[in-house]
Amino acid sequence: MTHSHRAQRWVGHADLDAFYASVEQRDCPEYRDRPVVVGALPGHRGVVAAANYRARDFGIHSAMPIAEAYRRCPDAVYLRPDMAKYSRVSRKIFQILGTITPVIEPVSVDEAYLDLTGLEKLLGPPASIGSEIKHRILEASGLTVSVGIGPNRLIAKLGSEHRKPDGLMVVHPDEVQEFLAPMPVANLRGLGRQTQKIFSRLGIRSVGQLRTVPLQILEQHLGTKAALSFQQQALGIASSEMVPGRGRKSISKETTFEEDVREQEILRDTLHKLAAEVAKRARREQLSGAVVTLKIRFTGFETHTRQHKLPVPTHDERVILREAWALFLNGNLPSKPVRLIGVGISDWQQTETEPMQADLFEQPKKREIDDRLLKTIDRVADRFGKGILQLGCTATKNTHKPR
Repeated sequence: MTHSHRAQRWVGHADLDAFYASVEQRDCPEYRDRPVVVGALPGHRGVVAAANYRARDFGIHSAMPIAEAYRRCPDAVYLRPDMAKYSRVSRKIFQILGTITPVIEPVSVDEAYLDLTGLEKLLGPPASIGSEIKHRILEASGLTVSVGIGPNRLIAKLGSEHRKPDGLMVVHPDEVQEFLAPMPVANLRGLGRQTQKIFSRLGIRSVGQLRTVPLQILEQHLGTKAALSFQQQALGIASSEMVPGRGRKSISKETTFEEDVREQEILRDTLHKLAAEVAKRARREQLSGAVVTLKIRFTGFETHTRQHKLPVPTHDERVILREAWALFLNGNLPSKPVRLIGVGISDWQQTETEPMQADLFEQPKKREIDDRLLKTIDRVADRFGKGILQLGCTATKNTHKPR
């Protein structure tokens, strides 16, 4: 099957290898040959945020409780995350990707889809483009990246996963079926534990096996939408569309307490600090969110989330705190001690290009003063560290929820 250069779509997926841990190893040569785990510290509550490949050899992976990681490898280097540093490195890497193609869709701080269509004339065939991406990132940042290139997003993503770490995998359109066939179905997108159980029951282990199952049978077990999605993935059919402006879907922060907390004052103070950090990041990225999410975890990893949609998008911590606290008080949550609390905003409206809808009951002058005040707090925090200046937030009276 031949394609003209103009017609053939090429999508790249760039995924930095063990990003947080790799940045720490780069900055501290003494960590180079050791297992490195970034996240909570041993003896504290919390989970692994990132583990380098040495640590993964011990079965350590992200989201694993830190106590379990320590049990598997007490000799690893355990470090707290330095998010400001990782953000700086990430911005630099996205600038480098921008020298390859202007059409980039960030997925997270360490991962992006790239539209590479039509770049053959400039940089050569897809394998040369992939090598150039890897070379430029290594030279500028000292970090390795795995790159997958294929005719659509699914194949690009599976390609970058296929040869980690420091890999490069190009899958041409006529190689897609062969590339997918031996893969475990678990590699496909959107496959949760329940779907995995259904596939096991039907004896479907590989993508090649999935391809042979008639759509009607899949529909009986998975429902129409999921059946079609998995059948198309098995055939290598997926979108090649880029959404450059999409970037992050939400901004959130959470804290795991050393000991379970019952006191509302402590919970509210913690939410206040988290709301301030979320709001500051939103302002820095010129985003306003219309949905506030509260996350609560109790002992035994019982986790609840509650959401509220605002009439007017916000990047003001007072609004975020007010809404999150109202969700806590009125969200019909169990009256148990809290292990983790978190807050986030999503459903973006760009503050730079789309002015916020004016609140009918708020004077324009007050909004301007508020915006100036928030910017001043951000400047002070950038210069002297967070927490020096913080907005006072009016307490919501606890009239609903005895704890």
